[in-house]
Amino acid sequence: MLYDAYQFQDDMVAIFRNTARLLTNTGPANGYGSWPMVSDSRRAFDASMEMVSRFSLTHARPEFGITSVRVGNRDVPVTEEVALRLPFGNLLHFKKDVDTPQPKVLVIAPLSGHFATLLAKTCATLLRDHDVYITDWVNARDVPVSAGPFGVEDYCEYVITFLEEIGPGAHILAVCQPCVQALAAVSIMSEDKHPATPRTMTLMAGPIDTRESPTAVNKLAMEKPLSWFKRMVISRVPQRFNGAGRKVYPGFIQLTAFIAMNMERHRSQHQKLYEHLAKGEVAEAKKIKDFYDEYFAVLDLTEEFYIETIDRIFQRADLATGNFTYRGRKVDPAKITRTALLTVEGGRDDICALGQTAAAHELCSSLRPHLKRHHLQANVGHYGTFNGKRWESEIYPVVRNFILAME
Repeated sequence: MLYDAYQFQDDMVAIFRNTARLLTNTGPANGYGSWPMVSDSRRAFDASMEMVSRFSLTHARPEFGITSVRVGNRDVPVTEEVALRLPFGNLLHFKKDVDTPQPKVLVIAPLSGHFATLLAKTCATLLRDHDVYITDWVNARDVPVSAGPFGVEDYCEYVITFLEEIGPGAHILAVCQPCVQALAAVSIMSEDKHPATPRTMTLMAGPIDTRESPTAVNKLAMEKPLSWFKRMVISRVPQRFNGAGRKVYPGFIQLTAFIAMNMERHRSQHQKLYEHLAKGEVAEAKKIKDFYDEYFAVLDLTEEFYIETIDRIFQRADLATGNFTYRGRKVDPAKITRTALLTVEGGRDDICALGQTAAAHELCSSLRPHLKRHHLQANVGHYGTFNGKRWESEIYPVVRNFILAME
């Protein structure tokens, strides 16, 4: 009923959005910029209508938008190629033609309510010096029930399968929530002496041990029993979609929670957006619109993945306590002896606090000291660890040099 109610409301609001678009014939988004013959009142009206027309979520994956990258002293075209297609996610390759082979890096994207395109700028930066792949997750509401379940261990299996497809000598970079699955996958591969075991793993702002400096996100996951989450936030996909009948944690609920954590910031940004539109400041408005076009693109999670994440990662911290299992096998990060480890944390991270990612170093007890490194970026929050100026100028060079040292 929850999903049906949301969809009904969205269908009703769509009438107003479409009307607002029709009433805005030549608004700021259409490029009249700062033409003097356009009155202030007309600008204000068009700005208001555009704000109404943007009052929506999308459930379709946005484009990565990476068409070229600067390599050395020239711009190199970039094309997207699906290297491996699986029901719940694809291995996407950003293919480019360069003279010298570059280190292969698998970016492991979070499965937490947004599409992998949230890491588009992360990938664009990495592409300067690396051959980049990414886990491109599929919206669960588009996956037929016949495809079966998808849980935390299935995620680990996908990581291993993708690394097998890329081949020996790759590197991985996991962002946020999948740091746990990435570390588990490398542990299993190391124990099996798998030829595709990655040379390095970079874990960025991930909940390896949520007992360290619990955040509001951690406390929310801890204060309710699993039965509450199943009853209150799990819903069935409506009949109109390919995944009809599948139980999911809807992306719109996750987005609502994220917005509530920083409500004043989002309110302020939308006020700025209206002011830019009303003044015809197209370039300034576009920066904010581009961010929210991505932020408001939501992805549903399967029930089993969401509930297992709450249970095994947040409530019981299975990996940190030595109780994480994969297909009946106990996962032991101490089996990792050759895959170098870099952890990255943000000093202002209110989602994954200090110490939660660094906990991986103690778990990887068999790694020699020269194969371990920790980077604390004191002046960034959660998203700043993988996106923005600090990522570009201060964090990325650390990641690049770390990977290069292991080539």
